[in-house]
Amino acid sequence: MKKEVMLLTGAGQIGMAIARRMGYGMKIVVGDKRMENAQAVADTMNRAGFDVLPVEMDLSLRASILGLIETAQQYGEIAMLVDAAGVSPSQASIETILKVDLYGTAVLLEEVGKVIRPGGAGVTVSSQSGHRLPALGAEIDAQLACTPTEELLSLEVLQPSHIRDTLHAYQLAKRCNVKRVMAEAVRWGERGARLNSISPGIIVTPLALDEFNGVRGEFYKKMFTQCPAHRPGTADEVANVAELLISNRGAFITGSDFLVDGGATAAYFYGSNLE
Repeated sequence: MKKEVMLLTGAGQIGMAIARRMGYGMKIVVGDKRMENAQAVADTMNRAGFDVLPVEMDLSLRASILGLIETAQQYGEIAMLVDAAGVSPSQASIETILKVDLYGTAVLLEEVGKVIRPGGAGVTVSSQSGHRLPALGAEIDAQLACTPTEELLSLEVLQPSHIRDTLHAYQLAKRCNVKRVMAEAVRWGERGARLNSISPGIIVTPLALDEFNGVRGEFYKKMFTQCPAHRPGTADEVANVAELLISNRGAFITGSDFLVDGGATAAYFYGSNLE
């Protein structure tokens, strides 16, 4: 029996929270580079009554992304994309961050956009980090948004001589994600589908714990203690926004990015001016 299919990339807490919120009655195909992670999410959700298939998938490889899509299509039309895959500045090299978070995300949005069913919707999980990067200018923004995917990593702005460290690479990748979503939303719209992004702040997940315990740990702890919310967020709070964007209640929202960071970005730019 064919079902509507949700494609979930990244077997983490945020992706699973969104899938649990929106994936009931659907076939959920979850892809992750580590099969044991995908299997763990599948086991947890299947025990809760969902229908989840784990698949090994490397976001840095187009062939692997196409394989995931092909597997998903065996069960029905892809109606939803939840892209929550990626690596953090403390987990990977500059090269890996650009290949996974930037290039891989661009390829995924491109390829799913070719097959998403009319009325379908997608959300990609970006990061507040992209909002902390100074303005790059209209020309570079357009390059990040529209350059053919196989040429992205050749852009001058993404060359090693222009990238200071892994955090800078991560910020560039997340800025690219937001611009790419804007451009791809136009293409998805030609199929009657919608696409948006969410930029979370500090959300308590295993990835965030890696950051807390990494070289920038004190910076991140200070960030959430000084933000207006005075705490980190939870995966379910990101899922609250994803539910709006993916559901019919978000029917007039596409090509947009939503900060879900407890005001951390606002405090980063303007907190020092508040008495």
